[in-house]
Amino acid sequence: MSGWNPNQYLKFAAERTQPCRDLAARIAVATPRRVIDLGCGPGNSTAVLTDRWPDAEFTGLDSSAEMIERARREYPSQHWIAGDIAEWAAGSDGQFDVVFSNAALQWVDDHAAVYPRLFSRVAPGGALAIQIPGNIDALPHRLMREVAASPEWSGSFPSGKVREWHHHEMDFYYDTLAPAAARLDLWATEYLHVLPDAEAIVEWYRGTGLRPFLEVLATDCERRRFTADYLASLRPHYQPRAAGGVLFPFRRIFLIAYKG
Repeated sequence: MSGWNPNQYLKFAAERTQPCRDLAARIAVATPRRVIDLGCGPGNSTAVLTDRWPDAEFTGLDSSAEMIERARREYPSQHWIAGDIAEWAAGSDGQFDVVFSNAALQWVDDHAAVYPRLFSRVAPGGALAIQIPGNIDALPHRLMREVAASPEWSGSFPSGKVREWHHHEMDFYYDTLAPAAARLDLWATEYLHVLPDAEAIVEWYRGTGLRPFLEVLATDCERRRFTADYLASLRPHYQPRAAGGVLFPFRRIFLIAYKG
C-alpha cells in the first residue's frame, strides 16, 4: 500500500481543519517570529497559522513525502521539511515561538519523553500547542479491531502487527508538562460531524485510522474485502436520520503549554 494520500485526507478538509482553527485561535502568543507546524500534512493546517500570524516565518514538517510534495505545490512560499517529529524534538537546531501540531502526535510513540522534548524547543515567551484525537475506544475503532479479530480475518492480523495510533488522557499530559510550563491550558471537544452515510465514515477513516489495518494486507482485493466488512459492521450503528445524514461524534484533546 502506498504512503499517505493527500487527496483522501482532504476529502473532509473542513472537518479536519476546524480543530486546527480552534487551537490556533486560542494560542496567546501575539507576534511570534518563528512558527513550526509538526505533522503539517498537505499544508492546510499551516495555512491556518499563516492567516493567524501573517508576518511570522513558517516551517512545516511531515514524515510523508507525498504530503510534503502537496504542501510545496500548494504553498510554495513556505519552508517544508520531510522528517520525523520525535527526531526533530530531540534535535538542537534552534527554538520556535510556537511549536504547533494538529492531529499528528497520536502516531508518535512515547509521549512521556517526546512532549517534554517538544516543549524544550519552545522559545521563552512562546507556546507548545497540540491537538490529537481522543477517541481510540470510540465505536468505529472498536469495530475495526473486532473485524480484524473475527475468524475470517484473525489470521491476517497476528498480535502486534497493526500499529494503531494512541493517546493518553488529559491528566497524563498535565503531569507531563505542568512541572516545566509557566501555564498549561487543557480541554477536550467532541465535534458532532454530519456525514452523508456510513460509507462516508469509512472514507474518513481510510485517510487516517483505518490505514494501519489496510497496510497489513497484501493485496488490493483483501483491502476491498476488509473495508466492505468494516462498512457492514458500521451500518447498524449509523442509520440515516429523518432529516438526512448520519451523526458522527469525534472527540479531540487540546493542550497549550506556555514557556515563561
